[in-house]
Amino acid sequence: MTMALMMLVFWGLVAALIVWIVRNASSGQQAPGAGDRTLPSPDSVLADRFARGEIDELEFTRRRDTLHGTRGEPRQPRDE
Repeated sequence: MTMALMMLVFWGLVAALIVWIVRNASSGQQAPGAGDRTLPSPDSVLADRFARGEIDELEFTRRRDTLHGTRGEPRQPRDE
């Protein structure tokens, strides 16, 4: 009886070790090139949104001033 229990414990540990190795090996891998990417700067995101027309010039100026910590009355948009 003791021999059967020891055999069961041994194979259980072997199975647990295999599962642990497989999990650690697969979780450390990233998609190719995923580690090379950097996040765009807040200024870049803001400029992109302005360029796409998602925000107007007044909103762009307000958000840029907020990002840069300037306190003052935001400039009015230029009349074209």
